[in-house]
Amino acid sequence: MSMSTHTAFVAQPHLQVPETHRVHEMAVPVWFFSLASLGALHVVAISFRLIAYFSVFLRRPIDLRRRYGAWAVVTGPRSGIGRSMALELAERGLNLVLVGRDPPKLGDISERISRAHAAVQTKTVLFDFSLVSTAQGDEAMRRLREAVAGLDVGVLVNNAGVAKPGAVYLHEVDVEAWVRMIRVNALALTEVTAAVLPGMLRRGRGAVVNIGSGSSFGLPSYPLYSVYVATKRYVLEFSRSLSVEYKSRGIDVQCQVPFLVETNMVSSAARLVWQLVLTPNAYARAAVSWIGHGSLCMPNAVHRLQGWYLCYFSSDFITDWWLLRRHLKERVIFRRLRSWRKSQGNYVATGNNSAGD
Repeated sequence: MSMSTHTAFVAQPHLQVPETHRVHEMAVPVWFFSLASLGALHVVAISFRLIAYFSVFLRRPIDLRRRYGAWAVVTGPRSGIGRSMALELAERGLNLVLVGRDPPKLGDISERISRAHAAVQTKTVLFDFSLVSTAQGDEAMRRLREAVAGLDVGVLVNNAGVAKPGAVYLHEVDVEAWVRMIRVNALALTEVTAAVLPGMLRRGRGAVVNIGSGSSFGLPSYPLYSVYVATKRYVLEFSRSLSVEYKSRGIDVQCQVPFLVETNMVSSAARLVWQLVLTPNAYARAAVSWIGHGSLCMPNAVHRLQGWYLCYFSSDFITDWWLLRRHLKERVIFRRLRSWRKSQGNYVATGNNSAGD
């Protein structure tokens, strides 16, 4: 008789993992926890810094006429930022003294303001800022002082500037071009400010707004524009010191540092990223709203974002490399344009404002 064989399955006893082993398996390494904590703190710090950086745009605009005075002086108002700021100041109810070198265009902007705002008064003063500290420049300065004498000038906007001859190596241009740039961008701005300040001091109130450049703020260098960026750095430091000097006298001094704005100084060669290039009107609306808020500002959120990135994220080496490559491309375009204009017998340097624009 055969017997069937039955395989016996014996239950294996459950292996108990020692409690100490479980603790070691679940524990997070100290180094990992430390790095994660540092990363989280860094993210929180950047977030708070970003919020603080952009929360300033919640400020309400100041009533400029009530706080500072009934009149504003604007240099270089014939086009670009200067023209748009003059129109925006007129929109806010300020009378205007328009200072520039082109009589027809000064008349044009004056007439436009008068048509749009019947209650706004305008005056024009002819001044070629490239002639400052010459006999003709001294005569123009005398006319400016006479024009503002007796007026309640509350706001001065120093906008006039030149970037001619554009992207070039220093040795490629006659020294007279650099002298002209320094006269317009630095010396004229200084003399006009000195001419308007005494009246503000007598009244105990006023605002001086100097238009600088983002190229002088946040960037490690600005190759092929060395003299231009140096003059704009002068404007920045000049404004900072004046702000401290005159704050207690009731005068607010502010340097605005825009990045790319669609003006004569921003050539088609420089318009590489259009979404970051503002129209003059868009810039002016923000710029006028910022008057009286701080001694240094980037009035537009788009420009402020660019500045934030350049200051905190972009390395100097990469920024220098990228700017040099970009400006070398601009240099090629400028050289071709100048050659073409010379061949047409109507040479006008591109990519810049005229003196006292």
